Amino acid sequence: MPRSVNHVASRAKRKKILKLTRGYFGARKNVWTVAKNTWEKGLTYAYRDRKNKKRNFRALWIQRINAAARIEGLSYSQLMGLIHKAGIEINRKVLADLAMNNPEAFKAVVEKAKNA
Repeated sequence: MPRSVNHVASRAKRKKILKLTRGYFGARKNVWTVAKNTWEKGLTYAYRDRKNKKRNFRALWIQRINAAARIEGLSYSQLMGLIHKAGIEINRKVLADLAMNNPEAFKAVVEKAKNA
C-alpha cells in the first residue's frame, strides 16, 4: 500500500507562514526554512518588546514628572516621597499626564503634598 501524506495540510501550513512573512527582505519572504526561522524569531522579539514597552513608558512618565517637579522646586524623588507621605494615591501615568496637559492640576497636587 502506498504511503499516504497529507500534502494539502502541510502546504496550507507553509502558505500560512509565507503569507505572514510578506514584506520581509530577500529570501526571508519566500524560502520556507528561512522564512519560518525569521517568523519564529520575530515572535520572540514581539514577546520581549511587549515587556520592554511597559518599561519604556514608565521611564517616560518619570522623566515628565521630574521635569514638572523641577519647575515646582522639587526633585522627582522628593515629590514622590511627599506624595506617598501625604497619602495621595495617584499613579505615575496619571501624574505625568497632569504634568503635560494640565499644569494647574499638577501644581495643586504638589501643593497638597507639600502641605500635608
